[in-house]
Amino acid sequence: MNASRPDDEQRIDPIRAEVMARYLIAASEEMAATLMRTAFSPNIKERADCSTAIFDVAGQVVALAQRVPIHLGSMVGAVDEILKRFPREKIRPGDMFVANDPYNGGGTHLPDINVIAPVFFHGELVAYVANIAHHADVGGMVPGSQASVCKSIFQEGLRIPPVRIMREGEVNADVLDLILLNSRTPGERSGDLKAQFAANTVGIRSVLRLFERYGVKDTRETIAAYLDFTERRFRAAINRLPHGRYEAEDFLDGNAEGETCRIRLALTVAPDRLVCDFSGSDRQLESARNIPYRALLATVYTVAKSMLDPDVPANAGYYRTLDITAPPGCVVNSTPPAAVGCRANSSTVLGDVIADALSQAMPDKALAASGPHHVYVLAGTNPRTGGYFVDYESLAGGMGARATHDGLDGVRVHASGSSNLPVEALEHAYPLRVERYALRNHSAGTGRYRGGMGVIREYRVLGDDIVVSLSSERQHVPARGMAGGGPGACGVFILNPDTSRERILPSAAGEIALPRGSVLRICTPGGGGYGRPAERPAEAIERDKGENRIAHTPPGTFHREDEN
Repeated sequence: MNASRPDDEQRIDPIRAEVMARYLIAASEEMAATLMRTAFSPNIKERADCSTAIFDVAGQVVALAQRVPIHLGSMVGAVDEILKRFPREKIRPGDMFVANDPYNGGGTHLPDINVIAPVFFHGELVAYVANIAHHADVGGMVPGSQASVCKSIFQEGLRIPPVRIMREGEVNADVLDLILLNSRTPGERSGDLKAQFAANTVGIRSVLRLFERYGVKDTRETIAAYLDFTERRFRAAINRLPHGRYEAEDFLDGNAEGETCRIRLALTVAPDRLVCDFSGSDRQLESARNIPYRALLATVYTVAKSMLDPDVPANAGYYRTLDITAPPGCVVNSTPPAAVGCRANSSTVLGDVIADALSQAMPDKALAASGPHHVYVLAGTNPRTGGYFVDYESLAGGMGARATHDGLDGVRVHASGSSNLPVEALEHAYPLRVERYALRNHSAGTGRYRGGMGVIREYRVLGDDIVVSLSSERQHVPARGMAGGGPGACGVFILNPDTSRERILPSAAGEIALPRGSVLRICTPGGGGYGRPAERPAEAIERDKGENRIAHTPPGTFHREDEN
């Protein structure tokens, strides 16, 4: 069905369509709750670094739990990739498929493992359910399977194309054993994968109830009509924009410390659609900062939705209104064997580029550049248990100011969505002590509306063989202000701050040794401001001073007073 069939539209009960849509959203949320409550690793059960979705029989996203937007890229096209390898007549009730390779129908980086299951009603394939979970380690050259210093995807861990991990309700032990053998923490991996199986089982049960109530024909037609409605609604939002071409660019860190890599967008607002052309972007990098194509899609989908119509249903209907092109081999459409482990950091800068272009078309809802989260993976032997641990974490930055409001402090931006790991859960699980956790002083960009503040967090090491791998953006290129606003402060990693052994660490590094008793400080970047600082009301300026909000150092510099 498409939007040009009014006869079908008239036959669809809009109330029933809304009820079905809300039911499926609730079902995807129930899947997510199941996954988090049964997972073993803190990264999934505490940080909620996972997502769940329901697809129609054609593989279109019908409902998506509101978790991590970049995971959408791992979902889009997943069913198509399975069907390339497994004809429908070979798929049976109780089957589940697993994949993680971004170049072969998996996630958008290797730690994200997809588990997808068909839904059968009276012997007929009617839908699919899926979930994706970020596993703390899937092998590779560094613990956590993610570091900007990786130069090839072969260094990042085990690559899994779509394969059957469960056959008619029975786990395929060969595939499971292969995954577990390639992880430094196989016990966690086993528990997390079983949680993913459980989440899909819950999803299948919920979807079947819908088909049992309304039947196959009515359910399919109603879902198709709802996707068409979503498409029409988003086209209307696009048509409220002035037609034209809008250009924007920003920069990732490059191949070496201090180098940069351009992301460039030419956005055309045309009748009924947005055309996003990234052909001006630089070539893919010799590092893990590359963005695979499905992560590009997820970021465009997310930013466009958040700025044009945040309440539009998160389904495949509105994807139809977006034309997205990028030449193969560029930094936002990498090709194998490019490393992609840190694509989430890069996608926040990509999100700023998209938001910049859209802001030109809709200045009343403009958004300045933001400070992305920083990633760090601590690993080693836990002296309390004698076992090896991998603590994958990412720490939120500051959101850019808007045309009418200050930026938000300490939040995930654009396609990022997981939580900071709670202190209590962290200290219970790992030989680490959090000695400081606060908003970062003097990190917000100045302006009529100030940017959001970044976050500062300090870890005391309580083990003997602990190492850390680091990945970040905006340690050299700050989040720019807009309409005269100032930039946010850059991020920084510091070892043993405020001591004679203080050392500024690189923005990308693998397995830096952290001796027992040492302290690691993570300072995330702030968001850019909007409007001229002279236009900020006096009472707001006084409040900023009292809260130590505003950045007062030149972009790219770091002063000790910033953190005191």
